[in-house]
Amino acid sequence: MTRLSSRRPGDATLMSADAATFTLRAAQFQLATSGHRAALSRGPAATLAERVRTFFDAGPKGPALLVGALPFDRDADDALYQPERVLSDWPAAVAEPPALAGPARPEPAADGYAGMVSSCVERLHDDTTDLCKAVLARSLRFEAVRAVDPLALAGCLQRDPSVTTYTVPLPVDAGQAPAWLVGASPELLLSRRGLTITSHPLAGSARRSSDPQEDQRVARSLQASAKDLTEHRYVVEAIVEALAPLCSELDAPDVPSLHATETMWHLGTPIVGTLKSPAPSSAELAALLHPTPAVCGTPRESAMALIQSLEPVDRGFYAGAVGWVDAQGDGDWYVAIRCARVQGKDLRLFAGAGIVADSTPALEVEETAAKFMALLTALGIEERATRDRAVAAR
Repeated sequence: MTRLSSRRPGDATLMSADAATFTLRAAQFQLATSGHRAALSRGPAATLAERVRTFFDAGPKGPALLVGALPFDRDADDALYQPERVLSDWPAAVAEPPALAGPARPEPAADGYAGMVSSCVERLHDDTTDLCKAVLARSLRFEAVRAVDPLALAGCLQRDPSVTTYTVPLPVDAGQAPAWLVGASPELLLSRRGLTITSHPLAGSARRSSDPQEDQRVARSLQASAKDLTEHRYVVEAIVEALAPLCSELDAPDVPSLHATETMWHLGTPIVGTLKSPAPSSAELAALLHPTPAVCGTPRESAMALIQSLEPVDRGFYAGAVGWVDAQGDGDWYVAIRCARVQGKDLRLFAGAGIVADSTPALEVEETAAKFMALLTALGIEERATRDRAVAAR
């Protein structure tokens, strides 16, 4: 399959210092920085721990902090940097959706995505494969009337208190417009404070209903869904297996609970642990866990290979991780989902669904449509119009 034009993370080399505004806003914590003082040497996930350690050991002047993003592909270059300053006041921006120049351009159209799911299901039924699950994504591309303000778009996403909103400047080549990843993640990959770590993986999803009774029926159905429970179990097992050797204590409930955003129900499992000493940094732990089966699949290598063979657009930093780490190793990292890559007038929205052996292509198309709604609502697009466009795209 010929992949549509999309810069791979490792191809970009420069970041505009003027455009370096990083924000991370959760219900109980928020961080905003400005400026670009120094870049962490770029590299793959396998070398992140050593690069972070070397950076802080050198005693850099300025904030003892690195912020930024990890790409989906573990072998691609990450984008972490030291900001000039940590802001005491939240950056001012009017929470107003950008005016769009036309309808979405799907990548691929709904029927193309259904075909991807069918191909994946066939692979999952192949007795010669070790693949248990793969997460397949698609995207919608919009053009705005004028350059998009990432802070204004993030402000629209902040209306949902159940998510963590973020704006992360991304590397761009010389002469290109600044770029950001802007999103509203419901999923905590890893948080570290001292020796205490937490993770809250989500896998297994259903679209919420505006009718309260139907909404509760959807929630109960999700909790009882064998397909979604299996999908969720893969994620929890992978995280626990990775963290257990590093912890003196690690607790993960046997049964997932419901996690609600404004548009989706998710199955979630809160995982809490105590690290052994000396403790790895939050960045090292994020690099160890990422990408989990929630955004990639399992086994990781087999799922990654299938994703790269089927998806027409390279993910870049979508389904990666966004966050921060300080000189003590503390930090927060969120899974980079419910997001858009914003550059000038161009917006590319991403959404994915976990595919297992009994997945149904039409239902997976609907799941990705539901996951687009967080960004589409922030863009001021009514659900009815979105459905009309989805039907037309078929």
